[in-house]
Amino acid sequence: MKKLLIIYLLISFTVPSIIHSQDDNRLALEKVFKDWREFEKPPLLNGAPDYTIDTFNNRMPEFRKLRDRLNEIDKSKLDTESKVDWTLIWAEMNGFEFNFRVLKPWERDPAYYKSVWMNRSDVPAHEGPTHHMVIETWEYSFPLSEIKSFELISQLSIIPSLNQQAKNNLIGNAKDLWIAGIRDINQQIDDLESILNYPAVSDNNKLVYTINEAINSTKSFSNWLNSESIKKDGPSGIGKENYTWYQNNVHLVPLSWSDEVMLLKRELSRAWASLKLEEHKNRNLPKLNSASSSEEYNLLATEASQDLIDFLATEDIIDVKDFYKEALDVHLGSYIPEEKRNFFWITAHLDPKPLFSHFFHWFELAEMDKNPNNNIIRKDPVLYNIFDSRNEGVATAVEEMFMQAGLYEDNPRSKEIVYILIAQRAARGLGSLYAHANMMTMEEAGKIHSEYTPRGWMKTEKELLIFEQHLYLRQPGYGTSYITGKYLFESALAEYSRLNESDESSDLKNFFNQLILIGNVPMTLFHWELNNDWSILENIVPGLY
Repeated sequence: MKKLLIIYLLISFTVPSIIHSQDDNRLALEKVFKDWREFEKPPLLNGAPDYTIDTFNNRMPEFRKLRDRLNEIDKSKLDTESKVDWTLIWAEMNGFEFNFRVLKPWERDPAYYKSVWMNRSDVPAHEGPTHHMVIETWEYSFPLSEIKSFELISQLSIIPSLNQQAKNNLIGNAKDLWIAGIRDINQQIDDLESILNYPAVSDNNKLVYTINEAINSTKSFSNWLNSESIKKDGPSGIGKENYTWYQNNVHLVPLSWSDEVMLLKRELSRAWASLKLEEHKNRNLPKLNSASSSEEYNLLATEASQDLIDFLATEDIIDVKDFYKEALDVHLGSYIPEEKRNFFWITAHLDPKPLFSHFFHWFELAEMDKNPNNNIIRKDPVLYNIFDSRNEGVATAVEEMFMQAGLYEDNPRSKEIVYILIAQRAARGLGSLYAHANMMTMEEAGKIHSEYTPRGWMKTEKELLIFEQHLYLRQPGYGTSYITGKYLFESALAEYSRLNESDESSDLKNFFNQLILIGNVPMTLFHWELNNDWSILENIVPGLY
């Protein structure tokens, strides 16, 4: 009896101590996160974010102190969710350090200084590096209220200052990034000019003046970029070693440059071979007819949206929320004449469901808007496009997954589109790998992208080709994330299935519920938290256990 009393007293005193220790470490982790995110925003120079080299150098000691504080947290006292969060912060800090040391978009990448964004991205943040005070024009409703007018004027007023700073900061010699970046800056001129025609803008003299100042400044910046372009003759890729380090330590993708080449080659071959088999199986079926009018496309898209939602709900694949259909229907697109269709809209005019499956993106963004994550570390988008394996990987994976679950049983020809989509994503990612290894120019990488996409569908409209290869050169790993993320997503599902083979409640819907619940973290972190299996990162992240 005396022994039992001693044990009871020990438990009574030690358990609260352990809980208190866990709480303290969690609070310390959240404090580091808040301080880190506040630090990550640069100070201002003449009203614009300051990307001058002296400012970066002066701030590095403070950055190292933040990283030391993160490393001082006792990870053994954290639960799994908090260990995952620690790893996420660690990856973001690695991203800051990598940008400072290698990527240097403020020095090498003119597109970094694009300020005006007309549309929302279909992933949690804009694709590729952006500066810290971009203007989300799509968030404004015109005519503007007085408050919103003042806000937009204030935002637009930074453009001349930032453009002037850019002329001093851009000392890099990355030829492809430089040349392609001019296109983005010229697009900003067109976008600013289009805002002048928005409802009631012409009646707002201060706004018109500010927009014209921004236009003139951007034209001057574009002219300067063009004049400097003749001096640029250096490579734009970051090299194999840097690419591997970045994928491992920032995006938490446990693959090397060579691993990704092998994986994308495999997916490219599998997609082409599967397409051929599907075409053979369907050889006696009529081919899909492309929508030839606005009426035909609108009917096709409306039916496809409803079919997809009904299928996902009826088959218990995901927990379809009331707002999913609304989120999808905003992005159904419209009829495009055949000669103007790019790759994706070629597929959509035949059957939009494969592309709309990829629009799983919009379900996830609607979740972020309506059901923000309770975990403050996961509530907002992760930095440096670290979400790419998660968001692009899942969106690509579900195209094939929904097909395999039966989405096209009444229209087998549409399965061919799914394999064409996979081939296109593997081809463009493979080209981006060679560009980052400086084995190819951006144009040469684009030829792989174009030549290895079935049916010549990447040869119809060149703007998409330039946009995608430019983005992937700007943001290492993004071009491959569709396939690498798909692979990591399938690995997580495979392990989940193995561990829960005898549990009927652990079905596909539960898997997707967990995906949404855990948030937009890298796919390896989802794998770890879902399956309580950190080994996928054991060779990357130090001292997790």
